Amino acid sequence: MKWFLSTLTILLITNALKANSIHVGPKYPYKTIKSALAKIDNGDTLYIHKGLYKEGNIVINKAITIIGIDRPILDGDKKYEVVSVKSSYVTIKGLRIQHSGYASLDDPGGIKVYEATRVTIINNELYDNFFGIYIQFSSHCIIKNNQIVAFGKEEQTIGNGIHCWKSDSLQIIGNSIKGCRDGIYFEFVNNSVIWRNTVTDNIRYGLHFMNSNNDGYFTNIFSRNGAGVAVMFSKKINMINNTFNENWGDAAYGILLKEISDCHLSGNHFNKNTAAIFMDGCNRTIVEKNVFSNNGWGLKIQANCMDNKIQSNNFLKNTFDVSTNGTLLLNKFQYNYWDKYTGYDLNKDKIGDVPYRPLSLYSVIVENNPTAMLLYRSLIVTLLDQSEKKIPSLTPENFIDEKPLMNLLKL
Repeated sequence: MKWFLSTLTILLITNALKANSIHVGPKYPYKTIKSALAKIDNGDTLYIHKGLYKEGNIVINKAITIIGIDRPILDGDKKYEVVSVKSSYVTIKGLRIQHSGYASLDDPGGIKVYEATRVTIINNELYDNFFGIYIQFSSHCIIKNNQIVAFGKEEQTIGNGIHCWKSDSLQIIGNSIKGCRDGIYFEFVNNSVIWRNTVTDNIRYGLHFMNSNNDGYFTNIFSRNGAGVAVMFSKKINMINNTFNENWGDAAYGILLKEISDCHLSGNHFNKNTAAIFMDGCNRTIVEKNVFSNNGWGLKIQANCMDNKIQSNNFLKNTFDVSTNGTLLLNKFQYNYWDKYTGYDLNKDKIGDVPYRPLSLYSVIVENNPTAMLLYRSLIVTLLDQSEKKIPSLTPENFIDEKPLMNLLKL
């Protein structure tokens, strides 16, 4: 065993000694990136110095490290995919990549990774590209601390900030994304993590999941997007400690959950969204320790949702805390704090002695007749809701929190 470790160490040291550094820039022998790439070997480091480089499509097909000095600019002249990575074990750091071509068939990007593993893209600026960073058929890649800015006006004219397709074990960490179709897009992407990203002002979704499993997104901020996050046709997704702010619009949500199962939402803050969470066809999902404040709807849960648990959440100053489109409830509400609850606690156990019905009659009417919102804050609506609480008749009988909390949870 010692012989093996000694031999491995010698090999690593030998390879490190063989690695070369090549410099590109006006004051160096290599004036263009492509000329340097033609000479570079696996394991070498390419330093690109400050300047403007318009060299069309730059293809990386060797395991190298590329480091920008003083933020050099790689410009696609609105014609080309700027950087194409077609080798594993590539690192790209410190570049400004801008003005890629625009095309709907081959989806050019600022940086596009093709069938590679262990590619690291860190601390770059991607400005005005069709797709910012595009990962396909790849695994164990890290996309970290990049700034992605685009200027899309319509969905058809812009791509996604970070687009990941048929990949595995990705880490999307600490990126800032603005002005794209979707900020981050996952399709057929498994076992991956999205952490500490700031995603704002994108046309469609801040984050979009499709057919992806065993993933998690944690401590991200999604603000002022067409909708915050959509998780569709997926399972075993953990959604923890994220912030959803001001995702407004006719069909805007903090989170849209459609046809998902065995997921977990905890520690999220939903503030000023049209609907904080919209659940459609969700099964065995736990929604706990979240804060719903100042939303149009706190939770819209469709009648086709089953075996979900909504527990230990704070509902504060929402127009409607909960709404549904049917008369059957197959989910469980318990231990939530509702600011509209007016019950009492005679035995001082901090749980209301009277069960709470969070579904108001008015919310049922609005769900079926949206124009009824014109009556909001009118006397007749107040009378309707008060009478329904006393004698429930139209709201589902089992739509009830049997153990409402008397005090606000500290989350």
